[in-house]
Amino acid sequence: MSLMKLIPSAIAILAASTVVASARDQLQIAGSSTVLPYSTIVAEAFGENSGFKTPVVEGGGSGAGRKKLCEGVGEGTIDIANSSSRIKQSDLDACAANGAKDVMEVRIGYDGVVFATDINGPDFVLTPADLFGALAAEVAKDGAVVANTAKTWADVNAALPAQDILAFIPGTKHGTREVFDINVLEAGCKDSGAYDAFLAASTGADDDAKKKEAVGKCMAVRTDGVSVDIDGDYTETLSRIAANTNAMGVFGLSFYENNTDKLKVASMNGVVPSVETIAKGEYPVSRPLFFYVKKAHIGVIPGLKEYIQFFVSDEMAGPGGKLADYGLVPDPELAATQAAVEAETPMAPLN
Repeated sequence: MSLMKLIPSAIAILAASTVVASARDQLQIAGSSTVLPYSTIVAEAFGENSGFKTPVVEGGGSGAGRKKLCEGVGEGTIDIANSSSRIKQSDLDACAANGAKDVMEVRIGYDGVVFATDINGPDFVLTPADLFGALAAEVAKDGAVVANTAKTWADVNAALPAQDILAFIPGTKHGTREVFDINVLEAGCKDSGAYDAFLAASTGADDDAKKKEAVGKCMAVRTDGVSVDIDGDYTETLSRIAANTNAMGVFGLSFYENNTDKLKVASMNGVVPSVETIAKGEYPVSRPLFFYVKKAHIGVIPGLKEYIQFFVSDEMAGPGGKLADYGLVPDPELAATQAAVEAETPMAPLN
């Protein structure tokens, strides 16, 4: 990929430093398919301009990347895990148990989760309640909990196309699934009144147990072939839509923007997803993107800290930076992230 020359302030970040000798002199990065293109762009620019070798960047998914990060320390383990969902305390516990005690969290910006159909299909003007009503295993009807039997989108909302419901959604191990569950299914469940019906029908022992059971029902999707989990990356979802042109898929904003010749995006609550609507907080289904760093490898694996500094530099992750050209929504608190990286601040326990 041809990239424009970096301006002096970015090059200054990459000034050569004394490096501890190591058998491995190339960074190893794995994880989220959503973060993968951003990480690849940064890695290529870093290799071209820093004097360090270009990092090896692989996908595999957010959860898999975090698992690899936490396998231990040493040159046989990766240095960075890319993630489109926040790390869990169970991941941090696994890291600590395997000797990777200190982990740094680096938030690089934001992305939107969008709903798109074949470019030649009808327009969709959606709400979270529409998606919940189409995909949930159970819904509320006249205050009672019933199995979801909707066949077409028009069965859910008469204003939607009379098109058979078929949705390819992120699998349960996919980093996008968490924001889909919370910002779409749970939000739509509550908006539609189903949450109240689930709560009233709950058999939980106390209020907390009843609420947990109700949220679980909100996030339970149909198993009759209407809602299909996709465990691969967005390219798999795109190929499924190419083969099923009446289907809807869930994508990251940047992936959609690179495939506007094939996909038509739906609005959500009347807002069309874009870098601008996400940056303004108008589009309701967005999420932060992260990568996680094994602090024990800083000063041991050449170029690790320099890569992190470069990634979050204004020239890369800031407004008008290189990554914004590829769809990353800049983080308004980027300066705080830059300071934390400079100080090598590890994460505190999440609970």
